[in-house]
Amino acid sequence: MAERISEAEWQVMEVLWAQSPRTAQEVAGELGATGWTLATVKTLLSRLAAKGALSTAEDGRRYLYSAAVPRGEVAAGESRRLVDRLFGGRPAPLVAHLAEHGELSAADIAELEALIRELKS
Repeated sequence: MAERISEAEWQVMEVLWAQSPRTAQEVAGELGATGWTLATVKTLLSRLAAKGALSTAEDGRRYLYSAAVPRGEVAAGESRRLVDRLFGGRPAPLVAHLAEHGELSAADIAELEALIRELKS
């Protein structure tokens, strides 16, 4: 998926990655804490469908929405854009930034070390 999705669209996608297909009403119900109206959720669903992130299927007088792209694929694109925009396309400065600002737990560091060992083999 080439087009970027907004933070609000990401929240809708999280609902559909967790369980699909769902109606607009069901998605809105899951997002109740946001305070968004059903009309707002339908607008977000339409935008996501236009971007190719969702597939739709008619079910009588309503539509069923399903994620059309895996979460990992969207996360990879978003990660790449973040690294490109903030760190000149290099992931090492991102990790250094997180480490310098105390954002990495001991478990995170162990995971990174294991990943590096795996990449070196």
